[in-house]
Amino acid sequence: MTDSDTPHLPGLLPDAIHHAVRPGTALLRLETTQERGGVLDGAWWPRSRDIHAELPGLISALTEHLGPIMRVGLDGSAWEDLPARLTVDDRVVHIDSFPVGDDTVLITRGDNDHFALLVVPPGAAPDAARAAMARAVRADNVTRAEQILIDTGSTPRT
Repeated sequence: MTDSDTPHLPGLLPDAIHHAVRPGTALLRLETTQERGGVLDGAWWPRSRDIHAELPGLISALTEHLGPIMRVGLDGSAWEDLPARLTVDDRVVHIDSFPVGDDTVLITRGDNDHFALLVVPPGAAPDAARAAMARAVRADNVTRAEQILIDTGSTPRT
């Protein structure tokens, strides 16, 4: 299937955008159903492990689609200089460091509305990254983030 054959769905980026994107540009896909029955609610493909370059773009994109983001939970060992909070678009977002694995980011909107996103490694090959992101946003997905990355070969290129 070529990019022109891919049906346009609201909230999904066209595959062509994944080829050459600078840090700070959020490559994000979200599940497009209201049920949120899958294991994951979306996928994010950061371009680096520099949290200050990557996270503001993700938070801005999520705020546009979901409303204000209150907290972000990340595996601190997977990111450079993880702060306790970050100001994005004049809003303070609290950053929590959890040993959740570097393949997942947890997003909190409001008091108790949580979203789990697969994190594609920055060095992943574009075709593998697109496959992982597409699989993560399927409404019937029951596969955990780590296994999706393994199955799609989305490990960083060396």
